Amino acid sequence: MKHRSGDGRRKNDSRELRQRNAPPTRTASNDAVIFGVLPVLEKLRADPRRVEKIVIADGAREHRLSEIADLARENGILIDRVSRESLDRVVGRDRNHQGVAAIAAAADYTDVDEILDAASAVPLFVVLDGVEDPRNFGAILRTAECAGVDGVVIPERRAVGLTETVAKSSAGASEHIKVGKTANLNRLIEGLKERNIWVVGTSGEAKTDYTDWDWTQPSALVLGNEGHGLHRLVAENCDVLVKIPLYGKIDSLNVSVAAGVILFEARRQRGGR
Repeated sequence: MKHRSGDGRRKNDSRELRQRNAPPTRTASNDAVIFGVLPVLEKLRADPRRVEKIVIADGAREHRLSEIADLARENGILIDRVSRESLDRVVGRDRNHQGVAAIAAAADYTDVDEILDAASAVPLFVVLDGVEDPRNFGAILRTAECAGVDGVVIPERRAVGLTETVAKSSAGASEHIKVGKTANLNRLIEGLKERNIWVVGTSGEAKTDYTDWDWTQPSALVLGNEGHGLHRLVAENCDVLVKIPLYGKIDSLNVSVAAGVILFEARRQRGGR
């Protein structure tokens, strides 16, 4: 069994403005939308942790949009620049959005230290390294809640948050399981190690099968992004990497399926406790 290294490295994530070309669409299950310059500014000033994304229409000329963009950058909030027609679909064509809207979280986050302090005697956590698809995140929350996970931690930036779509995809699990945000996953990993929690990452290139790891120990399962998996430094800082053996022609599982496979193996080893 691999022993923990004591020299966890830290890497500060730079704040950045991220632009996407894919336009959002408005649906009956859309996330909470706040629109208009002053309402968005007030939301950013009062409760930035609940803001998942700022959407700005191309060509918008409102002079206070730069202030909104600056506040979003300061708080590590994603900014999407889309066509005015796309923003109309998000907000509603009959509403004066002034070229800007905020997508707000559908549920509250829990402080990460509170999650760790309130954990069971042999805790089991899930850490997500940049999962972006809300349906995947919702499915992971549902699986984690059913497996009795003590809490889920996600990054503040470059990851989907607790949106309405996530809440619906979780089938109610988002109301029961604690979810926290961290500004730096690598610092979180260091903190987990200081609490004597084994940090177990997932990788298709790992040498250890997930069934060979001793999940009866305090553990945190780290799952990566749908496209590129774990970031390099996150993978390096894990105590061990495990894989799910595959026997067909496809070389990877959906991240929410992988979460279910591994978490219920952990629960099996723990005798269903």
